[in-house]
Amino acid sequence: MWQPDRNNFTKIIFLTTIILIVMAPACKKKETKKTEERSVNVRVQSVEEKALMPFVETIGTLNPNEEVIVSAEVDGILKEVKVDNGTAVSRGMLLSVIDDTDYGLEVKRAEAVLRQAQATFENTKLEFGRKQSLYKEQLVTQQQFDDVSTRLSLAEAEVERAKAALSLAKQKLIKTKVYSPLSGYVKEKKVSAGDYARNGANMFVIIQNNPLKLNFTVTEKDVGRLKKGQDITFMVDAFANREFKGKVNTIYPGLEEKTRSLQAEAIVPNPDGLLKPGLFAHIILYTGAGRNTVLVPIISLLYEGETVKVFVVEGERAKERFVKLGQKYGEMMEIIEGVKKEEFVVVAGQQNLSENTKVNIVDSR
Repeated sequence: MWQPDRNNFTKIIFLTTIILIVMAPACKKKETKKTEERSVNVRVQSVEEKALMPFVETIGTLNPNEEVIVSAEVDGILKEVKVDNGTAVSRGMLLSVIDDTDYGLEVKRAEAVLRQAQATFENTKLEFGRKQSLYKEQLVTQQQFDDVSTRLSLAEAEVERAKAALSLAKQKLIKTKVYSPLSGYVKEKKVSAGDYARNGANMFVIIQNNPLKLNFTVTEKDVGRLKKGQDITFMVDAFANREFKGKVNTIYPGLEEKTRSLQAEAIVPNPDGLLKPGLFAHIILYTGAGRNTVLVPIISLLYEGETVKVFVVEGERAKERFVKLGQKYGEMMEIIEGVKKEEFVVVAGQQNLSENTKVNIVDSR
């Protein structure tokens, strides 16, 4: 029967032991490498607290304070048109003249009719005086006295009618000259010299551009923050670096059913005429006094359905915080609850984070 060589067996055991001793550190290093935790590079920014005024941000359009259509009030040929599109006008300025020849003659005819009526009235009045004296002495009959009394009343009524006709003729003569009802600019000229103007025909559109009206809307949730007399500031693209001011003047009584928004109107001074009707305005409506406001950069926010969260750094770890948002202030967002002043929120790399992830801050502000 075969038996193993004792010396060979001892050699095998020795070699096996040496191999295990040599491999053990390598295995240990490999195992250590597997369990070493990876850190995520992030940028962070400090949570700020500032005294800011709450506001409502919206958009609107500038419109003329008044826009009036000037119409002809009498028929006739236009002799002169003294303004053109864009002409600056003052209240009472002459805009156009209608040929007044026929209307001047009508005034003269009415004056002649009035003089005749007055003469008839005076003669009848003298006759009435004589008949009245004779009637008292019973030298004329009742019928004769009543007849002269009636003719006196008719003559007096004829004088009043003639006066009214003369006044109407003079008014028509006056209306051959068309004047501006307000100060502003000619938005549109619809007639030219030589045209035949009919009574009621539109001739000019005049707009008043100082002050202007700023029409805007606010959403249903902001209706309770809107009050008459509130100050507003706004900017227009035409003057990007300039801020303009106004004051809420009108709040409409009901919401628009389709948009669930409320219309409002502000009055805006425009003494230098820089602002033009039709300009689009970016509006900030301040709704209260300044208050301490916690702010984080908008880029730090992560949205998950109806919830919003940020990651803050505590030591070397990322901590998940669900936050309640307030108002937007430029590139910053108000946080009502969830973070505190001087904490550091992650502004870059947060998409790679989860609760308690180890982080490596590569930049902080």
